[in-house]
Amino acid sequence: MEKATFGAGCFWGVEAAFMKIKGVLETTVGYMGGKLDSPSYEDVCTDKTGYIEVVQIKYEPNIVSYNELLDIFWNIHDPTQKNRQGLDFGTQYKSVIFYYDENQHKIALESREKLQLSKNFSKKIQTEIRPAEKFWKAEEYHQKYFFKNSNFDCKMHS
Repeated sequence: MEKATFGAGCFWGVEAAFMKIKGVLETTVGYMGGKLDSPSYEDVCTDKTGYIEVVQIKYEPNIVSYNELLDIFWNIHDPTQKNRQGLDFGTQYKSVIFYYDENQHKIALESREKLQLSKNFSKKIQTEIRPAEKFWKAEEYHQKYFFKNSNFDCKMHS
């Protein structure tokens, strides 16, 4: 089992997208990239902590590759938007890939470069690629939010 962590806007929708993927064994929403110990959702929403809403994914690489996870990541949000996705704005919604080793780092950089050079992206991709930091699990009511609230409609590309 390996780990991947992505920020691509509101973590509810990001988690829902990855939960459906064969080979993804576990998803957990939380916060990464800030300096405050034990941040709460309210802390992160102040836009002053440096934390980003992320989804930490545990996956079986023999079933789904890191490259395949990156393809999903690129397709579930607009990586050309800086510090926002749709109607959600603030640094906690930035597009970011947190890597756990040099192999993930290399693959992420190559993936971003390939996407930037493709005809689909005329605007500059804003996605940051950073080393993984301490992951703080979000409050329980955020976990599997769409599963618990099936009538909720989150527009990732509003």
